[in-house]
Amino acid sequence: MVMCYSRMAYVEFTVSQTMEHFLSCHQNAFHFFGTCPKKIMVDNLKSAVLRRIVGQDPTFNPKYLDFANHYGFTITPCNVGKGNEKGRVENAVGYVKKNFLAGLRIPDFQALGPAAGYWLDNIANVRIHGVTRKRPIDLFEEEKSLLNPLPHNPFDVGAISQVRASSQFRITLDTNKYSVPAEYAGLRLLLKAYPDRLCIYFQDKLIARHERSYDRHQDFEDPDHVKPLLVQRKKARDQKLFMRFMALSKRAQQYYRKMEQRRMNPMHHVRKIVALSEIYSTESVARAMEDAFHFQAFSSEYIANILEQRSRVLPEPGALHLTRREDLLELKVDQPNLNVYQNNGKEPHGQI
Repeated sequence: MVMCYSRMAYVEFTVSQTMEHFLSCHQNAFHFFGTCPKKIMVDNLKSAVLRRIVGQDPTFNPKYLDFANHYGFTITPCNVGKGNEKGRVENAVGYVKKNFLAGLRIPDFQALGPAAGYWLDNIANVRIHGVTRKRPIDLFEEEKSLLNPLPHNPFDVGAISQVRASSQFRITLDTNKYSVPAEYAGLRLLLKAYPDRLCIYFQDKLIARHERSYDRHQDFEDPDHVKPLLVQRKKARDQKLFMRFMALSKRAQQYYRKMEQRRMNPMHHVRKIVALSEIYSTESVARAMEDAFHFQAFSSEYIANILEQRSRVLPEPGALHLTRREDLLELKVDQPNLNVYQNNGKEPHGQI
């Protein structure tokens, strides 16, 4: 939270205090107000003050000091153990908790921003303030001319660190894993972490970008990062398969060239012919290839047909079982009916 009173701001952070979040919260507040205070009072957190010794000037975090110089404000840390020096901020935090957050049910974090904007525009900024007796929105208009204008370019709040990509071409941040292009596996890389995204560099070249996740133990892979590895592995498999094909016969190379002349995808037939060599013997495939040359038949289907024909086993003829003569004598034949051939003398003369 950033509270602006005249030319001074009081800063309270109750969420993550990593440097990129700390600076980003400042930056979001400046852009929301469209201006920047001349002085900011902060607690003695490490993101702002590295060391505080009584009687000596505080040692500020170099990154925060660069940030302050960029936006043109001075840093005023509270005295050690004197949180009451920014009591206005503490009171404002209590006001937000009791009036905005109390009893509020938000389905997800994305809905918090619109809900807070509606509350500010319709309640918090248009009420009569208990101390100033003015509406905060009116008081801010009076203060605005006393504040610093924003610089043309925002400060780069990304936290930079050195990381090494794993053999699985992943870098790790806050227990989550993020992919990089496969060719950078095992190399040292530069990670720039922002509150909403991660940018990964190799020798000043941006090689990967991910949305930052605040879940735990998740793995995020960009499909484009694994494609070169898949292509490389496929080439290696095809090369190994091709060498197995060449070892099948002395004429394997000539057979491949013939398929290449007749087929758009000879590796498809190479793969099938090698598979046939695992079902039948290598000698059988080599002989089938010789026969295929004789018939000028160049494809895996022809090789499969030749192998199948040669492997087909015809059943051996069995013993002939003769019928005994006694069995023939026992056959029973019905007596024929001859009545159909009798005319009884009723047919006309001359007709048969």
